[in-house]
Amino acid sequence: MKSILRQIKIKNQYLISICSVCLVSVLCLFTRDYLDYKIAAYILLVMVSLLAMVLDILPVLLSAFLSALILNFLFIKPYYTLHISNAEDTLLFILFFVIAFLNGVLTHKIRKTEKMLQIKQVRFSTMKLYNALLDSLSHELRTPISAIMGAIDTIQSQNVTISEENKLKLYSEIEKASLRLNHQVENLLNMSRLESGVIEAKMDWCDINELFYNVLDNLKEDLKFHKVKVTIDENLPLFKLDYGLMEQIIYNLVFNASQYTPKGAKIELSAVYNPIVNFDYNPDRLETCIITVSDDGLGFPEEEIDQVFDKFYRLQNSKTGGTGLGLSIVKGFVEAQNGKVTLENKESGGSVFKLSFPALVMNTKEISNE
Repeated sequence: MKSILRQIKIKNQYLISICSVCLVSVLCLFTRDYLDYKIAAYILLVMVSLLAMVLDILPVLLSAFLSALILNFLFIKPYYTLHISNAEDTLLFILFFVIAFLNGVLTHKIRKTEKMLQIKQVRFSTMKLYNALLDSLSHELRTPISAIMGAIDTIQSQNVTISEENKLKLYSEIEKASLRLNHQVENLLNMSRLESGVIEAKMDWCDINELFYNVLDNLKEDLKFHKVKVTIDENLPLFKLDYGLMEQIIYNLVFNASQYTPKGAKIELSAVYNPIVNFDYNPDRLETCIITVSDDGLGFPEEEIDQVFDKFYRLQNSKTGGTGLGLSIVKGFVEAQNGKVTLENKESGGSVFKLSFPALVMNTKEISNE
């Protein structure tokens, strides 16, 4: 089956080659009495070059050979014969024949070389990402798995007597390690979804207040040494967003803040309704939902802010661990909902992530009044 398809493809290329040269020749023939035949030679050379950019080598060589014959037969006097009457035209014909062949061959080789370079670049990028993934996951996955296995071995050991209090602590450690492991696996799955382009936002009415507190409840162990503040207007309307994607976005941002800010730092979540057109970004875009996640930690190095949303990127002086996927997933999930995410440092210290969405709005206050 593959050989038949290949034969059909090659036959089509030969047909394209012959038809292209004949069509250009006919067009040039109409101007033969008004233009020098050398112009027809240049045009035919250009046609051979264009064919060499898209066809295989044999159809290209056929077009070069056919162009030379047509040039002699139709454009070099005496017409409609392969006889050439003078040395100048003979030299022109020979040079045209050689140049057409060389041009076709070289153009085809350049195209093949470019394809090989592209394949090598893709392979290199793939291996680079693969190595980065292995390096980051070697710590991030091994640590929680080791913690889980160690706690289970201690609980099941027949040679060690463990009090109920210590057992509860070990169970708590297993739960924390399991949640951390689940978080890393979720990030990997989400990144694979983004890479494959299968993310489709399922828009529904979303209560931002409920969203915030669900995320904070899931991260209560990671946030126990931080001050958390939620600032939301009690009359904030519902926004049409993908709740699942939004939960992962806020989770990654808050988790990131909990891991990379010192103990005692404040993490603040806020949401506002903004029905004003943002002319600085897009005059046709209505940013109705603005969410910010900020902290008063150390902030980000100014020279690295533009790179923090890149896949597998980790700050140069950050602590060990982390896969560098969390913020790239945030960016991908925000953009899947036609939103925009920005990052900037605060003058007083710390950082601010700003999420803006052109979401539909439902005012619950008006509904309750009705």
